[in-house]
This record gives sequence, structure tokens and C-alpha cells, in this order.
Amino acid sequence: MSHEAALVVIDAQESFRHRPYFREEGFAAYIERQQALIDGAKGAGMPIVQIFHVEDEGPFAEDSGFVTTLAQLDIAPDAVFRKRRHSALIGSGFDVWLTRNGIRRLIVSGIRTEQCCETTTRHASDLGYDVDYVGEATLTFPMTDTSGRVWSAAEIRARTELVLSGRFARVASVADALSAEPRKAVA
Repeated sequence: MSHEAALVVIDAQESFRHRPYFREEGFAAYIERQQALIDGAKGAGMPIVQIFHVEDEGPFAEDSGFVTTLAQLDIAPDAVFRKRRHSALIGSGFDVWLTRNGIRRLIVSGIRTEQCCETTTRHASDLGYDVDYVGEATLTFPMTDTSGRVWSAAEIRARTELVLSGRFARVASVADALSAEPRKAVA
């Protein structure tokens, strides 16, 4: 069966709770928006794809027991892929699944805003997919740059949305992403 769009939930996994940078700030709002996106996609009959990041050691290792869905999320994905790179489209088989299922539009959500979500968005756009980037359904954590300035999660999200909007994706709310009338990004 061919589908036009798929929801992609990237790295919404327990592994992050076991990283020193994990913060509760913004977490509840992320969970609420991510769940609304999952529920909306399910209600629309849209395929839901869950991506897990895996590494050889630490909380992202399969044997850690943390490469599982965040406890607060209720998700029954149509497909699950594991990746070892920032882009979900490298070495995971996700790209093959998209082609086989006739999917040309991705709705990107998950963790981390500026890392795996942004990288997957850019990569998908470069491959010719239409992408909706749902920043309100992404999560990240404060970061410190080389000059010592601390960037808040909100600043990182705003920066990510700025550089993606109109170039690589349509920055969309949950409601916009679930609408039947996607708008293409402009080069």
C-alpha cells in the first residue's frame, strides 16, 4: 500500500535520561506535543516510524536496557529502525522502507532538536523528500559554546527552525503537520 506521508519519531528513548546533560525543563511540554503528533498521525491512518539511536557502549548500547521508548509515550510504530549515525537515513534501512512504501513526505519529530532531527531533515530534503519539521515536538538540552556562552534549549530550537525553514523544510506546528495540505520548502 502506498502512503504519501509518514511520521518519524527520532530517538525518543530512555537512553537520554542517563546522559549528564539531560534536564527535565521542557520535557513535559515535549511529551505532550510528541504524543499529540503520534495520536494525530495514528488517527489519520498515517504510518508511524520509530528510530532508535544505538552505540557500542553506554546508555545507547542495546545491552544497557535503555534503548526503549520513553516511558511517557504511547506509540505503536508501523516500522522500527536502529541507526548509528545522526541521520536516520544512513545505514538503517529506513530509506529502503520509504521507497517501498511510496512515501515522499516526512514529518520529523523527536530528540535532539539540533542533532539527529535537524540532520535527518536536511538529509531527507537533499534526497528530494518534502519535510515538515515539527519543532514543538522535538527536545534538546542547553549547550555551551567554545566561548563559554550557554545556549538554552529554546535558543537552540529557534536557531534550528531558522536555518531549516524554507530551505530544507516547512517548520510546522503539530496541527499544520497533520493537515492534508503540505507546503513545499523553497530553495
